[in-house]
Amino acid sequence: MEMKLTIKRVPTVVSNYQEDAAATAGERPRAGCGRDCLGDCCLPDSKLPLYAFKASPKKPSSQEDASNDEFFVNLLLGLWEDRMARGLFRYDVTACETKVIPGNLGFVAQLNEGRHLKKRPTEFRVDRVLQPFDAAKFNFTKVGQEEVLFQFENGGGDDSFFVESSPISVADRAPNVVAINVSPIEYGHVLLIPRVLDRLPQRIDQESFLLALYMAAEAASPYFRLGYNSLGAFATINHLHFQAYYLTVPFPVEKAATKRIFLAEGTMNSGVKVSKLMNYPVRGLVFEGGNSLSDLANVVSSACIWLQDNNVPYNVLISDCGKKIFLFPQCYAEKQALGEVSQELLDTQVNPAVWEISGHIVLKRRSDYEEASEASAWRLLAEVSLSEERFEEVKAYIFDAAGLVQSDEEEVSEDEDATYTPVSIAPPAVAEGCLVLQ
Repeated sequence: MEMKLTIKRVPTVVSNYQEDAAATAGERPRAGCGRDCLGDCCLPDSKLPLYAFKASPKKPSSQEDASNDEFFVNLLLGLWEDRMARGLFRYDVTACETKVIPGNLGFVAQLNEGRHLKKRPTEFRVDRVLQPFDAAKFNFTKVGQEEVLFQFENGGGDDSFFVESSPISVADRAPNVVAINVSPIEYGHVLLIPRVLDRLPQRIDQESFLLALYMAAEAASPYFRLGYNSLGAFATINHLHFQAYYLTVPFPVEKAATKRIFLAEGTMNSGVKVSKLMNYPVRGLVFEGGNSLSDLANVVSSACIWLQDNNVPYNVLISDCGKKIFLFPQCYAEKQALGEVSQELLDTQVNPAVWEISGHIVLKRRSDYEEASEASAWRLLAEVSLSEERFEEVKAYIFDAAGLVQSDEEEVSEDEDATYTPVSIAPPAVAEGCLVLQ
C-alpha cells in the first residue's frame, strides 16, 4: 500500500496576487480580467520590456566589453529598485540584519522576521517530486504585469539588447519572463519563469536549464546566482521557475573543498568536469566547464531529470556566471514528515532550500540570529544530506543518466593542502545597498 507523506506547509507569498488566487480558486477564469495579469486573458495583447540575450556568451576581451557586460545586472537591479519605490514588496529586505558567521566557511545569516508573516496555509505533498500543474492553485499566470521586469529571450545575435516596450509574441512560443519575488530573501531577488503561458510544472528540462545558464552568463557577475528547488525540496509553487538574487560575498559552498571525479576518456566529449564536495555538511556534486553552455546544461539537466523521474528531491545552485553548478539531492522534508527531525531544528522554522544549503541562512527569530554559529548551521544542514551510502548510489544512477563513466583512476582532491580557499572576487560597480558587512 502506498504511503503518502504530507507536511502542513505555510508557503511564502511570492506575488501580491497569490492570496487573491487562493480566495478565488474555485472561480472560472474571466476573459480580460482587467488587472493586466500574465494569463491568456491579458498577456497576448500586452507590451512589456524585452531583454534579448546574445546567442553565444563569451568572455569580455576588453575593459569596454567588461563594462558592457555589467549592463544586465545593473538594469535588473535598477528595475528591481523601481518596484521597491512603488511599494510592491511585502517588506524592505535591505533593512534586514545580515552577518557573516565566524568560522572556516563563513556562513551568512540573515534576520528576516517579516518573511513568514503573511502566508496562506496549504497541504504540501513531499513524497512526489513531480506533480501535475494545477490551474486552480496559485501560479505565475496570475501575477500582475507590474511585478514583471522584462521578457528574457534569445536575440539570436552576437550582442544583447534591451527594448523598453515590446509586443508579446505568442504565435511561436510562450514568453520567458523575469518578475520580482515580493517576499525577497535578498537584494535583487527575482524569479525567472520559462514559457509562462505554457503552465509548466516545477520540473527541469534541458531547454529551461539552458535558459537559466544564459541568464547567469548574461549577468556576468559572480555575485549574481540562480537557484532551483524541486518539489519535496522546498519549492512552494508548482509552476516552473528559478530564483536569483545578488549578494556581495562568496557563498560558503563556493569556498568548500572539492574532490575531482575522473571520467573515462570516451565520456569526456562535452568537456564537463565533475567533482564532489568535501568537508561540507551537505553532500553534493559540482559540474563545471564544458565546451559550451549547452554542453553543461545537457549534462546537469540529465542528472536532474533522473532525480525527478525517480522521486529524489533536489536543489541546484548556478554559480560563477553559469560556469559552475552545484547539485544537492536531499531528504530533509521526508525526514520532517517522518518525525525524524529534532524539535530544536523545527522550532527555527528554517526550510533548507537552495539558498540555505549554499550557506545563506534566513532566520526568522532574533534569538536564532544572535546565537548563530558555524556549529548550528552545520547541524541544520547535516539533516538535509543523504547518507554517504545513499549518495554514492544516487551518484551512480546520475552518472549513468548523464552518459558519464567514472574512471578507475583514483579520485584526487584539488584542494588537498587548502581545504578552505576563499574565492577572490573583485568589487562590483553597483550600489552598495546590498553589501554584507563582516
